[in-house]
This record gives sequence, structure tokens and C-alpha cells, in this order.
Amino acid sequence: MKTANVNKWIENLQNVSQPSKVKILSSFFKTGKGEYGEGDIFAGINVPDNRKIAEQFYNLAYEEIYELLSSPIHEHRLSALLALVKKYHKTSIVEHAEIVNFYLANTRFINNWDLVDLSAPKIIGEYTLLSNEDILYTLSDSESLWERRIAIVATYTHIKKGEFKHTLIFANKYLDSKDSLIHKATGWMLREIGKKDLPTLLNYLDDNYKIMPRTALRYAIERLQPELKRHYMNKD
Repeated sequence: MKTANVNKWIENLQNVSQPSKVKILSSFFKTGKGEYGEGDIFAGINVPDNRKIAEQFYNLAYEEIYELLSSPIHEHRLSALLALVKKYHKTSIVEHAEIVNFYLANTRFINNWDLVDLSAPKIIGEYTLLSNEDILYTLSDSESLWERRIAIVATYTHIKKGEFKHTLIFANKYLDSKDSLIHKATGWMLREIGKKDLPTLLNYLDDNYKIMPRTALRYAIERLQPELKRHYMNKD
């Protein structure tokens, strides 16, 4: 049975839902048969509105947050994750491990790219920056597309601190991946390395551009000068 807090949270989300956006979001997040988001249900809630509401409920018990995280409605799950991000940054280091354990125990609900991208750097990235880097490698070995994406996207936090090791290891590890969402995330992280340290990105590209998946390569070189883009896109 849902608590009064959970019912209020859901009611607040419902009040900002826009049914006219449901069809657009369902198409954008690939909910059709055989697509990566197959069967997901949208309510039509934009992220800024969702975040404002989620941050009002961050201090609820994990059992209550779970009610939203396990919801079949996409924006409910996102709201739970945004609340967890707020909880992580509002609580003491002692509770960080609990939040991370809760997050990792429920990755089956973190099952679309926005859910990963808006939570992994702020929780898993922050945590592994200070301790237990093994979490990243366990996730990167997973059979789950979403856990593998959590691993690479979580390194965004490391990149911002000038630490590129894990990103480069995962970029090599994912070269043979069959998932375009992994290639997009890998290319994105490589591009972020380039913003911090262009020579590191160029060295990686020099060694790997001929064998990189095209999608990852396009994302990685997006901010380079036109002549460099042409050079790396020409694999002959």
C-alpha cells in the first residue's frame, strides 16, 4: 500500500503531465516493438518540472522511493532517480554507500538512456571517484546494456576531475559492442576528454580510429576542427 507521501509525489507529477507530449516521447525513447525502450509508458512530464518535484521528496525512506523507481511509468522512475541524486548530495558520506547499494540493487528499473545519464555520474561517478572503483568494472562486464552504459557514463565525473583512465579502458572494452547506445555513450565520453585534454583524445583516436565503431567515432570528433574530422572519418 502506497504511503501518503508517495501518493502526494505521484499526484504532483500528474499535475504537471502533458498528455500531448506522450506520443512524441514514446517515439523519441524508442518504445516500439523490438526497440530498446519497448513497452515503456510515458506521462509527458518535462525534466525541469520533474526535478523540482523530485527534490521535494528526496528525504523519503528507500521503501517509498522504490515505489516510484519500480513504476511502469518512465517519468516516475526518473523522478525517483532525481530524488536519489538529491539525497546523495544532501546526506553524509556514511549514507552514500546505502544510496549506492540501493541504486545498484535496482538497475533493472534504470532502463533507458536518460535514466542512466541523469543519475549515474551524480551517484556512481561521485562515489567511485572517492572509493571502490571496482563497481565500475563490475558494471562494465554486465550482460545488461544499461549497466554497461552506467559504467561508461559514470566516468563523466572522473573526466571532469581530469581522470581519464577508466573511460579509456571502457572505450577499448566496448569497441566490439553491438549496441549503438554504448557507442554513443563512449563517443560522448571521449569527446568530454577532448574538452579537458585534447592531446589525450587525439592520441586515443590515432591508435583506434580505424577500428572504432562509426557512431562512437562521430561523437568523439564532434568538436574537432574540420580537417581533423575528415582525417579521422577517412579510415582507408
